[in-house]
Amino acid sequence: MTFERRIGRVLVIAVAGSFTVPAAAQTWPDRTVRVIVPFAPGGGVDTVARVVANRLTAQMDKPFVVDNRPGAGGTIGAELAAKAYPDGYTLLVSAFEMSINPTMRSKLNYDVFKDFIYISQLASANYILACHPTVPVKTVKDLIALAKARPGQLNYGSSGVGGGNHLTLELFSAMAGIRWVHVPYKGSALAITAVISGEIDCTIGSTNAVLPQVLAGRARALGVTGTTRVEQLPDLPTIGESAIPGYVVTGWYGFYAPAGTPPDVIRRLYAETKRGLESSEAKEQLRMLGNEPVGSSPQEFLAFARAEADKWAKLVKDIGLKKIN
Repeated sequence: MTFERRIGRVLVIAVAGSFTVPAAAQTWPDRTVRVIVPFAPGGGVDTVARVVANRLTAQMDKPFVVDNRPGAGGTIGAELAAKAYPDGYTLLVSAFEMSINPTMRSKLNYDVFKDFIYISQLASANYILACHPTVPVKTVKDLIALAKARPGQLNYGSSGVGGGNHLTLELFSAMAGIRWVHVPYKGSALAITAVISGEIDCTIGSTNAVLPQVLAGRARALGVTGTTRVEQLPDLPTIGESAIPGYVVTGWYGFYAPAGTPPDVIRRLYAETKRGLESSEAKEQLRMLGNEPVGSSPQEFLAFARAEADKWAKLVKDIGLKKIN
């Protein structure tokens, strides 16, 4: 963030703090609220964001509109949100890339902790390792054996260099002892589309993005990254139980506002978000797609995110991945 931007942010915070009840908070929202999603439409982040935005629209009688700004592992959209005027009318929904990017990127034009207010962890999610049906494998062990027999010949797609999908598969590669080619895209939905078209061999994606393709027979699921199986695919084992003991990655989605957003706006936004996530409609929509609603408080979410950042920083160091310029 530039010096001028930081000075502007300080002035905004100072002015907002000079009133007992900020003027913006008294009437917020009185117009459309933009919810930036830093990944392409159709992926896990986009789907969760739209469920939440729809609930907030219904509850608050003002439109919450998703604005997809994909690219650079989620950093383009996150930077746009960080630099937005902090009046509650620009928000961000992102995935666990928010805790990964500070470690993987040599330069960020924002600080993930200083430039955002953490509203709530929206949901946690399993990820599924899936391949094109023509790849001659049916299990994770089959895939590992094939990759070892053909080093450097198989490939996998991700949501972008240094993103959550990328690191999830890098951890898989390191623990499996295999070497294959990484093909980055601007979102997990694009990577999944590339798998079902046969452009690439495999990917790991959120359950809500991969599951419909698996059920339609356009992709073959090999394993689940988390500790539990997916309800809709009860016979699909976790990667840890079937092939790589100790391998566990659980994804998550979070809700953010630019630093300096009035506290009353944050309090109301959290309360309405929690209310929305507790609704039977949102629970059903999220769980049908393999997500578990969370709705943690801002304090709980911030503590969780800091722990996640520490975890991924250690993983990147242990694997020996280089930072992205």
